[in-house]
Amino acid sequence: MSDTDQDAPQLPGIRARLLDGLLRNAPFDGWSQIALDAAARDAGVTPELAAIAFPGGLAQAAEALHDRIDAEMLEKLAAVDLAALKIRERVTLAVRTRLETAAPQREAFRALATYLANPLNAPLAAKLMWRTVDALWRAIGDVSTDFAFYTKRATLAGVWGSTVMIWLQDQSEDFVETWAFLDRRIENVMALEACKGRLRQAFGQMPDPFGLFKRKPAGRPPHSGP
Repeated sequence: MSDTDQDAPQLPGIRARLLDGLLRNAPFDGWSQIALDAAARDAGVTPELAAIAFPGGLAQAAEALHDRIDAEMLEKLAAVDLAALKIRERVTLAVRTRLETAAPQREAFRALATYLANPLNAPLAAKLMWRTVDALWRAIGDVSTDFAFYTKRATLAGVWGSTVMIWLQDQSEDFVETWAFLDRRIENVMALEACKGRLRQAFGQMPDPFGLFKRKPAGRPPHSGP
């Protein structure tokens, strides 16, 4: 049996310890290999074992962090009677819960945001955003599978991304500026959707303007013979 096989049952716990250490060190050393190496030393994990736990390095650690916070958010929202809320209230609550869950590690998330801002990490940033937005919709009970599945997530991605940027810089007490911004963004989205619905209804009741240009079938010429 190889060392890797022997360590396999312990890997989930090792990953959790490394991630905890990375969260402590990232505010000072950035989302960097230096911070991950320090996390390994703090956890008493050899560099070789750390490489086995996170073979994808910092990118895999970023995914593990997002998965952890998403899972905690889902657990919190599962205890809420979401059916009693309007859709806009559900979306607002889900986004707020996700950020509140991440709040104790906000400085580490700030370091991670800098790491993800590197153009080389753009695919990873997009993947993490999509997974979180998908988790938010699933948390509030979305079961769509058609085109709406994608439009909902694309719309919420805009709200989520802009709100996160405000949250990372927010110095107000209890993040009141972030929540006010979130409310405004949700309000704007709901107003836009309502406007689109009215336009679809209005255009649906209008006559087809192209029908004016459609040629009618030519009739028989008037009979002039005997």
